[in-house]
Amino acid sequence: MNFFRGVITGQAAGPQPTGAETIQKLCDRVASSTLLEDRRDAVRALKSLSKKYRMEVGTQAMDHLINILQTDRSDSEILGYALDTLYNIICNDEEEEQDESEDENAQKQADDLGAQFTEKLIQDPEHITLLLTLLEEFDFHVRWPAVKLLTALLKNQGVQVQGIILVSPMGVSRLMDLLADSREVIRNDGLLLLQQLTKGNAAIQKIVAFENAFERLLDIITEEGSSDGGIVVEDCLLLLLNLLKNNSSNQNFFKEGSYIQRMKPWFEVGDDNSGWSAQKVTNLHLMLQLVRVMVSPVNSPGATANCQKCMFQCDLLQQLCTILMATGVPADILTETINTVSEVIRGSQVNQDYFASVNAPSNPPRPAIVVLLMSMVNERQPFVLRCAVLYCFQCFLYKNQKGQGEIVATLLPSTIDANSISAGQLLCGGLFSADSLSNWCAAVALAHALQDNLTQKEQLLRVQLATSLGKPPVSLLQQCTNILSQGDKIVRRGSKVQTRVGLLMLLCTWISNCPIAVTHFLHNQDNVPFLTAQISENLGEDERLVQGLCALLLGICIFYNDNSLENYTKEKLKQLIEKRIGKENFVEKLGFITKHELYSRAALKPQPVFPSPEQMLFDHEFTKLVKELEGVITKAVHKSSEEEKKEEEVKKTLEQHDNIITQYKELIREQDAQIQELKEQMTTMNTQNEQMQATITQQLSQIQQHKDQYNILKLKLGGFSATVPANRCGSCPPGKENQSLSSSQGESSQVNGLQTEELSQLREELEELRKQHALLQTQLGDKDALIDSLKSSAQTESPAGGSDNTELLQELDALKSQIQSQLAEINQLKVERQELLRKAEAVSSDTAPTSDGTSDATKADLESRLIAQTSETEKLKESRAELEQQLASATSSVAILQTEKTKLQSELQESKKEQDDLLMLLADQDQKITALKQKLKDLGEMVEDEDDIDARDQTSEEDDEDED
Repeated sequence: MNFFRGVITGQAAGPQPTGAETIQKLCDRVASSTLLEDRRDAVRALKSLSKKYRMEVGTQAMDHLINILQTDRSDSEILGYALDTLYNIICNDEEEEQDESEDENAQKQADDLGAQFTEKLIQDPEHITLLLTLLEEFDFHVRWPAVKLLTALLKNQGVQVQGIILVSPMGVSRLMDLLADSREVIRNDGLLLLQQLTKGNAAIQKIVAFENAFERLLDIITEEGSSDGGIVVEDCLLLLLNLLKNNSSNQNFFKEGSYIQRMKPWFEVGDDNSGWSAQKVTNLHLMLQLVRVMVSPVNSPGATANCQKCMFQCDLLQQLCTILMATGVPADILTETINTVSEVIRGSQVNQDYFASVNAPSNPPRPAIVVLLMSMVNERQPFVLRCAVLYCFQCFLYKNQKGQGEIVATLLPSTIDANSISAGQLLCGGLFSADSLSNWCAAVALAHALQDNLTQKEQLLRVQLATSLGKPPVSLLQQCTNILSQGDKIVRRGSKVQTRVGLLMLLCTWISNCPIAVTHFLHNQDNVPFLTAQISENLGEDERLVQGLCALLLGICIFYNDNSLENYTKEKLKQLIEKRIGKENFVEKLGFITKHELYSRAALKPQPVFPSPEQMLFDHEFTKLVKELEGVITKAVHKSSEEEKKEEEVKKTLEQHDNIITQYKELIREQDAQIQELKEQMTTMNTQNEQMQATITQQLSQIQQHKDQYNILKLKLGGFSATVPANRCGSCPPGKENQSLSSSQGESSQVNGLQTEELSQLREELEELRKQHALLQTQLGDKDALIDSLKSSAQTESPAGGSDNTELLQELDALKSQIQSQLAEINQLKVERQELLRKAEAVSSDTAPTSDGTSDATKADLESRLIAQTSETEKLKESRAELEQQLASATSSVAILQTEKTKLQSELQESKKEQDDLLMLLADQDQKITALKQKLKDLGEMVEDEDDIDARDQTSEEDDEDED
C-alpha cells in the first residue's frame, strides 16, 4: 500500500524507478493481487500514468485491463478506472492538445499510436462485445467511460469496429438506448458515438433509423430549442444527415413517417433578425442541408417529387421563401436558403408556380425572381450568393416551359414595361455589362430559358436592342455575335475568356435543334469567317476552350442547316472546313471542350459550385448538350456529299414510310373505333334478342297453360255429362233425355277430336296425378300405421283407459264417415235442385198456359218436389252440425290422450337413457376390474377369472345333483 501511495503522491523513497519499471510493477500487482482493493489501487495508478507514459501503459497493461473488465464486473469503481485508462491510451485528442506546438511528425506518430492500440484491442471481437455489455451497466462511472472508449475506437478504426458491432446481437440497440438516458452527459456522448457509428455504413444507418432514431432525435431538437438550441442540436442534426444522406430507404421512411412536417417550425424566424449567434447560424445551416438532402437532384426522381409535394403541402416551402425575403438574415444563411429553395422547386410545376408568385416586401412589390436577378448581376454581391441565385434561376426554369415563356416574354417588344424592371431587362443588362462574371451568369441564365424549348428559341429572335442614338436597333442574336466578332471597344470587353465562353454557350444552346435560328445566324456575313479564323489559329492554352466552342457552334450550323441559304449550305460549309481548317484539325479542336479540366467538374451535379470566379466556365446543362452533339457533328463533318444524299434519300424514304405507317395507324384506329361501335351495337342487339326470346318463351308457356286449362275444362265437361244418369229425374220428358245424350255424344266427339299433343300432355298430367295419389296413399298408410302404433302403445301404457280410448277412436271414425256421407248427399241434392230449377225455368219460358191446365200441374209438381228437397236439406244440415260438435269433442279427447302419450314417451326415453348410462358405468367398472386383475396377475397373485368361477360353480352343482 505504501508503494501505491508513493506512486500516486510522487513521494521519493530511495532511488527513483523509471516509468517503464513502475508500470511493470503495477501490471504485476494487477495480475497477481488477490485483494480487490490492491487491484483497484494498481489500476488507479495506471490511469494516472496513462497520459504521460502512453506507449508503456498501452504495450504492458492493455491485456491486464481487459482481464479486469472480464473478471471484476461486480466492482464499478475498478471498471471505471480500467475503461478510463484504455481511453487515455487509445484517444488522440489529448495528444493533439499537448503536441499543438510540436512538429507534424510527432503528431503523426501520436495518431499512429492510437490506431495501433485500437487495432490490437479489436483483434478479438469479443472485446467489443464486452464493451457493449458494459453499456448496460447503469452506473455512471462505467457507462460514460465505455461510451467514450467506443467513440475513440470508431474514430481510429471505424470500418472494422462497425463490422463487429453490426454482427453483435443487439449491438446497435444497446447504443440506441443511450439516447434515452436521463443523464445529459451520457446522452450527448451517445450522440457523438452514433455519429461515428453511422458514417458510411448503410446497413447500420437502416438499423438505427428503424430503432425509432428519427422520433428521438426530433424530440431532443425540440426540447433543446430547435435552431436556438446549443451544441446538442448540432449533434442531432449531424446524426440525421448521416442517416439520410445517400440512403433512399431512410429517406422514404422519414417521409412516410410524417417527419418532414415536423421540420417546418425550425424555420419560423421572427421579425427581429439582429444578433444571430454563431451556434444558431450553424444549426440553421444544418437544418437547411437536411431539407436539401430530401430533395437532392441525385435522388430518384419519384422520391424527390414526393418530398417536394409534401414540403409544399405542409407550408415548408412557404416558410423558406419567408426567410428568403426577410431582412437581417446572415449572408451564409441567405445563400444556403436560396440553394434549398432551388432544389425544393426544381422540376416541380406546382412549386415553381408558387415561387413565381412570391413578391419581395418592397414598395412597390417586386417578384422574388427579379430581386434575386438584381443580386446576380450586381458585382458587389458575394460570389457564393451570385452562384446561388443563378442556381435558383436554373431550377426555376428546369422542365418549366411556362416559366421559360414568361421570362422570354419580358424581352419581347409588345410586353416591355418602361416603368418597371423585368427579368429580361436584368438579363440583357448583365449580358452586356463590363463585369465578365455578370456576362457569364446572364448568358447561362438566358440559355436555360431556351433549354429544350423550340418555341422560345424562335420567339427570342424577335428581340430588338437599341445600341446607341441614331443607329437602328439590332437583334439580340446579332448583338451577341457582334460582341464576339467586331473589333472596337466591344471586342476589348469580349476578349475576356469568361465572357466569350458564356456567349458561345448561349449561341450553341439557342441555335441547336432550331433551323430558323441557324439561318438567322448564318445570314450575318461576318459570323462564319470569324468562326473559321478562330478555329484555324494556333492560340495559347487559355484560348483552346474558345476554339472548341467555336468549332461546336460551326458544327451545329452544319448539322441543323436546312440549306435555305445558298452560300451556306451544308456542303459548302463542309468544303470551307476542309479547305480552311481541315477535318482532322476541326475534330481535334472540337475535342478541346470535353478535355478541359473544369468540364468534368461541371458535369457532376447541377449546382454551380466553383472555388473562384475565374473557374466559372461550364454549365451543367451545357455539358449534356456537348455530350449529345459531339458525336453527331463529327460524323456530319466526315460524311461526303454522296453519303449525305443517300442519307437524305433514306430519311425521305423513312419519312414516307412513317407517313404511310401513320396513315395506316389512323385507319386502324378508325376501324378499331368502328369495330368497337359495332361490338357495342351487337351487344345491345343480343341483349334485346335475349329479352325478346324470354318474352316469347313466357308467352308460349302462357299459351300452353291456357290450352291445357281449356282441354281440362273440356274433359271435365265431358265427364260430367257422362256421369249424370239418364233417369236421375223421373219426371223429365223423354226429349230431355235424348237431348242429354246428344250433348254427351257431341262433347265426346269433341274430346275425340283433340290434338295428339294435347292428349299426350293430358296423359302426362294424369300419370303425374296418379303418382301424387300413390304418394298420398303411402303417406296416409304411414299415418294410419302411426295411429295404430299410438293406439297400441296407449293401450299397453294405460290398460285401464285403453277401452275408452278405443271406443273414442271408433266413434270418431264413425262420425267422420257419417259426415262424409251426408256431405255427398247434400251435394247430390244441390245438383238435383239446380237441375229442377233449370227445368222449371225452361218450362216456364217455353210452355204457354193451356186450357186443360197440364203445364200448371207439372209446375206444381216441381214446386212440391223442391219444397220437399229443401226441407230434407235443412234436416241434413242440422244433423251435420250435431255431428261436427260430436267430432270436435272427440278431437279434444284425442288431443288430451295424445298429450298423455307424449309425457309417457318422454318418461320412457329418460328411463332408457338412465339404463344406457348404467350400462356404460358397468362396462367401465368391468374394464377397471379386468385391469386390476391383470395387475395382480403380473404381481404374481392368484386371481380367479369369472370363467373359472362359473366352471367351479357348475362343477359343484353337478356334484350336488349326483349326490341327490
